[in-house]
Amino acid sequence: MGRGWKTFPVVAVLLAAACGTGSGGAPGATTSADSQQEGATIALFLPESKTTRYEAFDRPLFEAKVKALCATCQVLYNNADQDAGKQQQQVEAALTQGADVLVLDAVDAAAVAPLVNQARQKKIPVIAYDRLISGIGYDYYVSFNNVRVGEMQGQALLDALTAKGTAGKGQIVMINGAPTDPSSADYKKGAHNILDGQVRIGKEFDTPDWSPDKAQQQMEQAITALGRDSVVGVLSANDGMAGGAIAAMKRAGYTELPPITGQDAELAAVQRILTGEQYMTIYLDIRAEAEKSAELAVALTKGQAPAAPAKVNNGTADIPAFLLDPIPVTKDKIKDTIVKDEFYKAADICTAEVKDACAKAGIQ
Repeated sequence: MGRGWKTFPVVAVLLAAACGTGSGGAPGATTSADSQQEGATIALFLPESKTTRYEAFDRPLFEAKVKALCATCQVLYNNADQDAGKQQQQVEAALTQGADVLVLDAVDAAAVAPLVNQARQKKIPVIAYDRLISGIGYDYYVSFNNVRVGEMQGQALLDALTAKGTAGKGQIVMINGAPTDPSSADYKKGAHNILDGQVRIGKEFDTPDWSPDKAQQQMEQAITALGRDSVVGVLSANDGMAGGAIAAMKRAGYTELPPITGQDAELAAVQRILTGEQYMTIYLDIRAEAEKSAELAVALTKGQAPAAPAKVNNGTADIPAFLLDPIPVTKDKIKDTIVKDEFYKAADICTAEVKDACAKAGIQ
């Protein structure tokens, strides 16, 4: 199952079938085991493709696990390209086509309650994937401890600044994620938990669509406003935006880049960490997240309601939840995490430009 469900024991998915509501009183899982359809349809909705993980990892891992557990099940896949209206059309089409379970990573998690309600009216279970849907009850939420992600990013940046002797000098720039993604607020909260009172935050941005291009523009604005020599660190909520911020700093003529954080362990970011352009990333066990969601979806097609080890309140209901632990990764941790888990092969990381840095890190 992958590492560390947030200090809870791993719970087997295929538990005894339950009648009535889903686990924890959620309204979706109302079918019985006897009514399972041969060749059930599981609809997977991902929010965008600018972030590498969705098409490279989430989708194929989810589809492979469903196939392994249910050879006759079909995965109906949609990517919304960061367009909430497009995702609404995709969900409504899947409901019309007779989807038996929805696994939804919402573009705008605060605005999809009406879609979840449509599924509830049809007695179709819903799993919120990666992003917590608010305003309505549903069956499950599968994600990471997002506040902890932000705390790890903030602590890593603070440690790097302290080691360089710059924590009390200059200012940092915070580049947060999309305001429509509730995870972004959690990352931001966690980072502020660590950084407030420890460093000066010169500029802070929320970045529409998690766009690396927009992050680059924001970083350029921050450098202009604060002065190049004043910026001693950058808290970037993910790797794609870190890449944009790094491009801005290079363009501004930095001879030495200040420490910058990231998340998702994108291949380009791992290479940047090895060469010293990026300080760290947050490694998320996407395999565990995708496979757990697939297991829950298949179980729900059988009328089963697996017990969840946690509950998360979304402002309206306590949602049964599976939360994974994030892992902070700096240069010295890549070999024993990302490479050891075969998230990437050493050959994929250690291209010609990175070969020497790989050797120094013991990656071959």
